Formats: sequence, C-alpha cells, structure tokens
Amino acid sequence: RANVQINSEISSQLITDQYWFIPSNYLYKNNVPIDVQAHPGKYTIENRYGLHSLEISTCDFDDIAQYRASAMNVKGEISAYASLVVKRYKGEIDASHLHAGTFSMPLSLGVTPHGFASRFEIKFIDKFEVMFGREGETMSLGCTVVISPDIKRFKPDIEWYRNGVLITPSKWVQMHWTGERASLTLTHANKEDEGLYTLRVVMGEYYEEYSGYVFVRDADAEIPGAPGAPLDVQCLDANKDYVIVSWKQPAVDGGNPILGYFIDRCEVGTTHWTQCNETPVKFARFPVTGLIEGRSYIFRVRAVNRAGVSLPSRVSEAVAALDPADRARLRSHPSAPWTGQIIVTEEEPAEGVIPGPPTDLQVIEATKNYVVLSWKPPGQRGHEGIMYFVEKCIAGTEDWQRVNTEIPVKSPRFAVFDLSEGKSYCFRVRCCNSAGIGEPSEATEATVVDDKLDIPKPPGRIMPTRNTDTSVVVTWTEPPDAKELVGYYIESSVVGSGHWEPCNNNPVKGTRFICHGLVNGEKYIFRVRAVNAAGLSEFSQDSEPIEVQAAIGGGLLHGVCPELSGKADGLTDCTTSWEGMHESSQPIFDTDALLKCNAKFNRDPLPSSSDKLGSTGDNNLKEMVKDAIISAPQKVIAKQASKSRPGDPLTMEKVKKKKDIAAPSPPYDITVLESVRDSMVLGWKQPKATGGTEITGYYVNYREVIGGVPGKWREANIKAISERAYRIENLKENMVYQFQVAAANLAGVGTPSLPSKPFKCEEWTIAVPGPPHDVTYTEVRKDSLVLLWKEPVYTGRSPIAGYYIDMKETEAKEEHWRSVNEKPLQKKFLKIAGLTEGVSYVFRVRATNQAGVGRPSDITDPVVAETRPGTKEVVVNVDDDGVISLNFECDQMSPNSKFVWSKNYEPIEDDSRLDIDSKGGKSKAIFKNLGEDDLGIYSCVVTDTDGVSSGYTIDEEEMKRLLALSHERKFPTIPLASELAVEILEKGEVRFWLQAEKLSGNAKANFVFNDKEIFNGEKYKMKVDQRTGLVEMIMDKLEDKDEGTYTFQLQDGKATNQSSLVLIGDVFKKLRDEAEFQRKEWHRKQGPHFVDQLGWEVTDECNVMLKCKVANIKKETHIVWYKDDREIMVDEEHDFKDGVCTLLISEVSDCERYDLVFQQNKQKRKWVLKMEKLTRRLHFEMMTEEIITLSATDLKIQSTAEGIRLYSFVTYYVDDLRVGWVHNDTQIRYTDRVKTGVTGEQIWLQINEPTPQDKGKYTMELFDGKTGHKKTVDLSGQGRLTKVNYAHFFSDRARVLGGLPDVVTIQEGKALNLSCTVWGDPTPEVSWLKNEKSFVSDANCILKFEAGKNVSFTISAVSTHDSGKYSLVVKNKYGTETSDVTVSVFIPEEEQENNNENKKTKA
Repeated sequence: RANVQINSEISSQLITDQYWFIPSNYLYKNNVPIDVQAHPGKYTIENRYGLHSLEISTCDFDDIAQYRASAMNVKGEISAYASLVVKRYKGEIDASHLHAGTFSMPLSLGVTPHGFASRFEIKFIDKFEVMFGREGETMSLGCTVVISPDIKRFKPDIEWYRNGVLITPSKWVQMHWTGERASLTLTHANKEDEGLYTLRVVMGEYYEEYSGYVFVRDADAEIPGAPGAPLDVQCLDANKDYVIVSWKQPAVDGGNPILGYFIDRCEVGTTHWTQCNETPVKFARFPVTGLIEGRSYIFRVRAVNRAGVSLPSRVSEAVAALDPADRARLRSHPSAPWTGQIIVTEEEPAEGVIPGPPTDLQVIEATKNYVVLSWKPPGQRGHEGIMYFVEKCIAGTEDWQRVNTEIPVKSPRFAVFDLSEGKSYCFRVRCCNSAGIGEPSEATEATVVDDKLDIPKPPGRIMPTRNTDTSVVVTWTEPPDAKELVGYYIESSVVGSGHWEPCNNNPVKGTRFICHGLVNGEKYIFRVRAVNAAGLSEFSQDSEPIEVQAAIGGGLLHGVCPELSGKADGLTDCTTSWEGMHESSQPIFDTDALLKCNAKFNRDPLPSSSDKLGSTGDNNLKEMVKDAIISAPQKVIAKQASKSRPGDPLTMEKVKKKKDIAAPSPPYDITVLESVRDSMVLGWKQPKATGGTEITGYYVNYREVIGGVPGKWREANIKAISERAYRIENLKENMVYQFQVAAANLAGVGTPSLPSKPFKCEEWTIAVPGPPHDVTYTEVRKDSLVLLWKEPVYTGRSPIAGYYIDMKETEAKEEHWRSVNEKPLQKKFLKIAGLTEGVSYVFRVRATNQAGVGRPSDITDPVVAETRPGTKEVVVNVDDDGVISLNFECDQMSPNSKFVWSKNYEPIEDDSRLDIDSKGGKSKAIFKNLGEDDLGIYSCVVTDTDGVSSGYTIDEEEMKRLLALSHERKFPTIPLASELAVEILEKGEVRFWLQAEKLSGNAKANFVFNDKEIFNGEKYKMKVDQRTGLVEMIMDKLEDKDEGTYTFQLQDGKATNQSSLVLIGDVFKKLRDEAEFQRKEWHRKQGPHFVDQLGWEVTDECNVMLKCKVANIKKETHIVWYKDDREIMVDEEHDFKDGVCTLLISEVSDCERYDLVFQQNKQKRKWVLKMEKLTRRLHFEMMTEEIITLSATDLKIQSTAEGIRLYSFVTYYVDDLRVGWVHNDTQIRYTDRVKTGVTGEQIWLQINEPTPQDKGKYTMELFDGKTGHKKTVDLSGQGRLTKVNYAHFFSDRARVLGGLPDVVTIQEGKALNLSCTVWGDPTPEVSWLKNEKSFVSDANCILKFEAGKNVSFTISAVSTHDSGKYSLVVKNKYGTETSDVTVSVFIPEEEQENNNENKKTKA
C-alpha cells in the first residue's frame, strides 16, 4: 500500500559525453518499457539535474518486479537495476489466530515483525520418467506442480536445466507453463539433447527440483553400415576469414572404423552447402579458411567409413567472419530500444607506410593434415588495413616458399595444408598493404607435421553394480596419461549374444554412469572407451557379468534417494540440488541409511521446502536423516576400497592390516581465517597421532552460542574435505559460534576436537590481511629447516605484498620473537638456516599489504634442530643412458607410507616433465627432458613417518652440469691423443695413424674409404694396439684410385669416436709423388749412391774444389772424373773412409761440364755438374747495377687475401739497388697497411685492405747510381689497362660498410644487440674473433649472417665474462677486411662500492 521511489543518478562524465534518454521508454519493468500514459496516476517520472526518479504509488503484488534504468551515448549503454518485493500488510491477519490455532494458515508460514514470510511446499505430480527417443523425433517432458499455499499474483519461476546448465528457448527447445503443469518439448531431438534434465520451481527464495534422464539414439542411416552423425558442432576462434570447427565423434561407427569427417558450410540466408575439405580428416577439429569478411556462416559435419557417409550433424550456431575486436564492439552496442543512429567515423588512412613485421608468431596447433599459425599485427602499420602473406621452408634450409601466393589473408590466423607428414618446417609471415610488402617476422621454431595429441588409452577397472530392475551403475578408472578428454562412451551386451549396444550417445564426463533400458533378469557385460579430439580409444576389457536386479531398497538413481514406498523403477519424486550426477566427484553416503528416507542433502544456499519453520513433522524421519549423515564419513573406507579391483593385493593388504591401525586423534588449534556476514573460514592443525595411516579427510561441526549457552551441534560438511581450511556457509550475522573438527582415516572417523573458543560471525573490515594458515615445517636438520605456509584467506583491502617470518626459542618469552627476514618474501616457503643444534624453536608467519602487517598465524609446534640418525638426502643421478633423476631412500616406512614429490613445495601436477617411480623404500623422480622449465627446489616427503623429508635445488649452473654429464653418458666419446694423420715410410709405404688416450681390451676399429669399409688384406695392413691406443693402417703403394677420404671409426663399449683425413687434389698428388720418390730412393740406396750432391767451393788459394759424398761403397768401388765427356787423370788414389770425393780445379772457364762416375759390382752411378751457373756466380761481382735495373719486368697486379700486390721480377738483385714507389706523382709513405719489400728476385708493393682512395697510377723507380728507371701500372681502370678490370679489387672486394661502434659499455644483465652490413661480390665469408681467437655462436651469444649482407651479434643477458675485443672478419677472392668492437660490461653495485672506498681513502 506504500508509495515507492526509485532513484538513479548519471555521472558527470556521462553527461559531458551527451547522454540521452528516450523519454517514453528508458525505464523498464521486467525488461518491458513503462508506459506512464497507460497507467495514469500509477507512475511518476522526474529528472532533476541528472537525478532521475520513478515513483510507484499504492504498491500491490502486481508491482513485484525488477526495474531497470538505461542511459546511452555514442560510446555505449549502461544500466542500473533495482528489485521490488511487496509484502502483505500485517494488519490483514489477526495474530491471535496464530496462537489459538483457529486460523487455517499452513505450518509453513511464520510471523515476522514486519508481517510474515512464506515457506512454500512444492510437490511434483504426474512426473516424467527416464525417456528414450531417436534423432529427428519430437519429445516432451512434463510435470504437474502443486504449490501450497496458493498466494494470489505470486507466480513461480519455472527453470529447466540439462546437465546442470540452464536451458533457454530456441528453435530446438520450447517451454510452456500453464499455471499447473510445466513442460519442455524437443522439437527435433538430436544427440546433443541427451542428458540429465532437471525441472526447478522457484518461489521467491525457495525452490524444489525434479530430475530425469533423456536418451537420444541415432536415426536410421540412409546407407546401411554408415556411421552415426557427429554431434556438438561448435565454432572456435572466429576471425575475418577463418574459423576453427570442432565436434564430437559419434558412438556408432556402423560396424566399420570411421575414416574421417567432411565439414560443410552454408552462408546464413542461403540453403547452399559447400564442402570445406576434399579428403576426410580424422582430427575432431578443422580450420576453415576462405570466408568472406562480414558474412555469417553455419557449419555441419558428416562422418565417413567404408560403407558410406553418415547423416549430417545438427548445424552449429551462426558465426560472423569478423575481427574479434569488431565482434566485441558490436556486442557492446546499445540494446535498449531507441530511435537514433550512432555513426562512427575513422581518420583518413595514411598512405605510403609499409607495415612492419608481425610479432609473437607461433604454432598453436599441429596435426598430420595441417598446421595452424597465430600472430599479432605489427605496431607500425599506419591507419590502413593490412593483410598477410605466409611463408614456409623445410627446417635447416633458407628455401622460403610463399603459401598463399595469390590472395593475402586478412586474419592473424592461418592454416597451412599440403605439408609432408613427419617433416619439420619453419614458418614466417609478412604484412602488406597498398604501399608494399614488409619485412618478414621472426621464423618459428621447427615444427614436426604430426598429431601432437595422442588417442587416449582404454579406461580400466570396469565395475558394474546393481541399481534398479532396469538399470546398472557402471564405474571405471580414467586411462593413464589422458589429455583433453571429451568424455566416455559405454556399451552393453547380453552375455553370450556377441551384440553390443551403446548405452549413451553423448559422451559423459566423470567415471560413473547409470545404464538404463536393460532387461530385468538378463546378465550383461559392459565396456568403455575414452574420447578426445584425436579419436576414440580402444575398448576397455569387458566387465564381469552382472544380473539386472534391483539393489536392496531399490538402488540410487543419479544420486537421488528413492521414495519411502520403495519404488525401484524409474526416477523418484525426491529432489536434490547436486549437479553433474554422473561425475566421479559425487558424495559417498551410507546407502542403507539413505534408502530408508526421503532425505535431501541440499548444499545450495537457497533453502528447500523440506526445511519448514515451526514444522512438527515426522521426527523419526529427521533422526534417520541425521543417522545417514553421521554415518557418511565412516564410508570413506568403502570409497577407497572401491578404487581397487576385487582381490587386488593392495586392497587385501589394507583390509588385513586394518586391525593394526586406529582412528586419528583430534585436530587442534582451531582458528578463524576469514569472517564475512554469513560465512566463516576455519583453519586447524593436523592430529598429532594419525593412527598408523594417512588422514583421508576432515569433518566440521558448528553450534550457536546464545547468551553463553551453546546449542546443538550441526554438521558443516557431509563429504570429507582434504584441506585444513574450510568455509562454513549460511551462518547468521553477529551470531557467536563454536566449532569442532574430526579427522578420518582408513580405520574410521576419530574423536572430534574440543570445542573451539567462541567466534562472532561479523564482516572483517580491517585493511591489513588476515593470518596465514597451515604453517608447517619439513627437512629438519641440525642447523636448518624449511618452513611452509598458505596465504591468508582474508587479504585485506589490497593484494598480499609478502610475508615476514618470526622465530624464537620454545621456552623464551613473547618479547623474544625476532624476524627472520628484513624484506617481505614473495614465496610461501623459506629455508631457515643458522639454527643451534639441540635447541627447540617455534615459528609464526605474518602477511603484509599496502595497509600494513596483519596479525600472525598460529605458532607451530615446537621443533628441535637436529639431524636424526639415518637421515638421508635426495641424490641426483645420471645413469649410463643419460637419464637424469632425483633419488630418495627411506628405511622408516610404514605399510601405508607414500613418497610425495613437490616442486618449490607445491604438488607436482604436470606429469609431462617428470615420471615418478616408487618401489619399496626407494623413490625416483625422472626428468623427461631437463630444461629451464624444470629449475627449482625439489622436495620429497614420506607420509606416515616422523617427518622424513629432503630437498634438492636445481639452478641454472646445476642444470648445465647435469645436461653436460647426461650427454657425456648418453653419447660417450673416446678421447683422442692425436687425430688421424699420414706419413711416408722409408720404403715409400703410406702410414695412416691416430692415437686414443685410452682403450679397453674390447675396443675395435673400422676403416672406411670413401664411405665404404675396407679390410685387412694384401693392400691394407691394419693394427689396433689397445695397450697404447695406437690405431694404424699401412698401404704398400699409393695409386690414383686411392684419392679420397679416409676415416677411422673407433668403438669401445658405448663410447665412439672417429677421425677423417681428406686426400684429394694437389694434396693427394704431392703425397703420391713423395711416396713414389721415397720408394725409388729406397731402391737406389740399396747399392752405392750419392748422399750429398756434387757441389763446389772456393778455396783460400782461389781454386775451385768439386766435392760430393757417397754411401754404401766398398773397397772395390772405382771412381772416374770426366770433363766434357773426357776422363780426367787424377794422380791421387781416393780414400773412401769418409765417403767424400773431391776434385781440385785451378782454372775455370764458362760452359764446362764435369761428371763423377763410380762403379761397384757392375752397378754404375753418375753425377753431372754444369759449370754455367758457377761461372756466372764467380763473375757476378763484376757485373754493373745498370744491367740489373734493365732486367726488371713490367709491373703486374696480384690479388691476395690481404689486398693487392704490385710486383716486378729482376734477373739479379743486390742490396745496394735502390727502389722507390710513387702513387699519383706522390712519394708513398710506408705504413702497416702499405708495405714494400723483396722476396727472392721479386720486388713488390703490398696494399692491405684497399679503398677507393688507393686507385690511380703507381710507379716503381729503380736507381742504378747514375740514372733512374721506371715501371708504371694504372689501377684506375681508365688507361690502356682497362682490358683487365682492376676495379673489382675495390668495388667487389669484401668489406664492412658500417654499423659497428668502436666501444660498447653495457650494464651486466642487459641485452646486447650489434648489427652491421657487409658487401662483396662474390658474397663474402663471415667469421668472428674474440680476443684474436676464433668465436662461434652458442646458447649465450647468437651470431647471424642473413641475406648475404646483414650481420648481427646478440647476447640476451651480458655478464663480465662477455667483456673483450670482438672482431668481424669478411673475406672473398678480392680481399679481406676486419672491423673491431670492444665490449665492456660493468656492475653498478661494484662501482658504487669502489667509489665509496675511494672517498674513504681520500678522507
């Protein structure tokens, strides 16, 4: 009856942005515009300076609604909401009637100071049962709903849910409410419609539910043997011209394996379907490209096998080919009715700006059929729209090929097809617009074309249990290493029939399912298969046979309790708010107790009609419900046992040893971690005695305390909780509560804790955070331990900034608390060192935020700093196969102990990096591929022991050490003392040899020539000396066919090594000639032979003495001298004691010839000496320098590795000859770059690293003491020498064009990136030196040479070890050039300390 005014104020910013309202309909009632003229006097709307108001006069029940005010401008729309509830005027009911019992008001009505609030009783009559249908059929579900009391104008809200998801009306689903009956109609049933349907009737704050399962089978195939239709087609990641279509595989394959799927698309508004792929795809995701921007599409999928193609799936929701940002903008457009139009204009596009390269290019999906790329648009692109070209190349090459050669793509997504399976590819992307094509992005890492997602393995442990006369509950375990599971398909078969029928046609999640529609009395077996996008797994093993009969009491249907009448078939009228009834996470209850009651365990905050105020219903029923709830925790043991097969040794062992274990002791130190108006979060400590086995969960009770008098205990949770923190909901604000906690293990539920101290349920408003909780310690040693804690539940008014840890000796007073850390810690663990052995300590933790430091946590239990006898540590090991593992042993394990590994003291959930292998008292954490993602602290705790634990830290240095050791163990090498070498033996034999540092007795060698193995025989003599490590091969003779590569391959156990020697070209010819010469020499030396050649010397008397040395001679050797073939008579006999023969000549003339001949045993040796050169040499001193200068040849030009050399030859050269060089009429000044000199009879001028300034005319001047002689050459390329283009020496020689600085000074830890451009034709070779030593790319420093001109030098994080002189060397056939840069890395802290020390020294 009262008047109500609703106000809404618009912000000043919105006003300045020219907001507007449409006066007739900017206010809405239940989303319907309020028409003031249609209800004169009912509504009054006013606007005063931005404050808008709606006044409703004389409210009645018709005014109960949600009201909305909407404002909009060019940037969008904003709305404000208010809900109006009208209560009955209290004067309408005589309160005396309530006490006298004469008023016929239902017991569900309770009086309040402001009237009364209704509790409604909602009943379902004529309910729908479990339903079965086929695709294409029309199915209808319905219930008659009776609500009491029936209040005029207060209508219920009818809601339908499928598998816990609210259903909205569509062309597939229609809903109707007549006032008494609620119905839902599936106009064209599809397998997507299969699931658990729930009808919820809501009256204000109260509701009731009823559930039933609907099964939808496949429609009959058009082609016999064709598979069922795919289902649940969805569009993902839609963009301008691209969308990914996903679907689920059907349960029925028609008797033949499914070969793949066809994807069809249809533009909205047309009926023409286009097939998107030419060949079937097996992966249940497919990228569709080539869409037209701005148009909407729908998709469908068809399965194909040998028999044919299935019926198409249900079409997907329409999706628009738009940029995601545009789609979001469209969704934010005003939705309230209005008559204006918003026009958005953009700036004129800037022309002439070539876009930069895209960024963040990555492969987001890779299968055998395609690879999907994703990237971000470049920052530099102007206002003009951009498109993209995608390029690919085989990994390890630079042969880039454009994928979309004709039409660029508009979306920053692209699917690349037609790739070779098993090969590795790299990809990059270029942007383009009207101004041109930009530079490419960074290339991706090598990607192998193969399915990254494996088909799952079969599920295990299929266990059927009885349920009703027509249903069986089937449970199973998840397959190992399962990834991205979509769900499971279950099949049943009558024993002996050999015919399998699907139990579900829509994959179910969880590991529990109720199979309906079975024949009573028949025996069935069941099997399960898992599904993900890669395909369907193999079927599991068949279950044990089970006869379909009702369980005692009728069984449980979808977790719903049967009626008291014991009705066993179909669903019952008992309701529940549990969702996902087929999930494995269902609560476990005492079935016997539940079957005796119509109990509802409602965890939803909305109360149900079974909780009636002032009700005097069946107390026995309440007691049975209470008994069922109390006994529920004790069924944890049965739940654990159900996870093992019947007769499983583990289960039998646990049952056997149950007599040796006991229930745990009570938890203690209950504290409040957070408090709000209607809930509180509790924390507590683990029981001191676990009962000989691990704790499986906790149960919390609470009670109200009014005036100091405690009430009855109530249970806060039915299902055991594993954490030592729990939020209790639906408490009363400002009410005082007490709490108690009980722990459970395999033996049962232990004694509850003592009641906690009273806590008041009120909103915490303090700015600082609450206390951390669950503070524990581990890895206790004589001088250290590791403290662990969990963050506060209540964080205050700002995020947690860190933690402070306090400690003191156990017996010390409170004022002796001291902080361990000065700065707040970000992590939630700390290793505390420096403890005193044998001393007992306690610890606590405080959290801090912007407002300050919160109150501390509860203190830990006392702990003595000691290393207990037998304590072992985690040990890292690298086995002979290079496998890296962390190993921990424990000899204090109980039968129920387990090894628990953690990383950075958090549970290891990602098993893609580690394999855990525990056997007996040993556990091993095996790294699959140790990398940077594995850096951290690894800890192992043994449960059910007295704190047995240990940790091991793997930092970057340790990782590098382990990887190097792993590589050495995995690929061991035999160290070589010397590489493969060759030498010529005395007889002209060729010896190849190398030496290993050490060889065992089992070492062997393979000898390879030109990739073919050669063996010991007539030509090759091979030997391996294991004692000395010497491996050699001797060839008797080297022939032309022996040119090639020689390789020695060594193997000693797993260790290998090899060394090669290349003998080709001039190297081989020289070696062959030397061997041939040595062979002939050896044969020659078998008889008399010359040791020293016939030579001469001038005696003091100016006579010439000819002499030579002969070896292998005897007394009968005869020697004769000849001059010009005439024998010379010598007076003296020759004495061959020293083997020297001499002949003294007193007079020498030109062109004389002397022969020395000796003979022994018919062998004749002869040596000839012509006196022409001897005569010239004797007369040289008499020759003039003029003759020398006239003998000089013309200047010639030679290109060297260092630059250009100008040279001339003279017949003779003497030191007194004066030589000068002139460049363009200017005397040349000699430097390190320009040098002159004489080599033998060659006079030269060397110009290193020539530049264009070195072009011009060069003149060599020779002076003989009287006149000068000149030789000239033109290096300008313009004179008569242009027939030879010497310009190449300048324009095409290798050189550095610029870009490298002389000195770089950089702070440690920063990134260093140097780049420059080089030139040369042909393309120069590029190498780097560091401190004059060869330097190559590694993980720290990346050296690149791209496109034959771009050189880059990158260090991601420099350190002081990177300081030094770096040299870039470029070289081609026209010359070499070097550019130097000096890198200096400094550490700011060290410099500051040095400055402070210098200041102190000066002071």
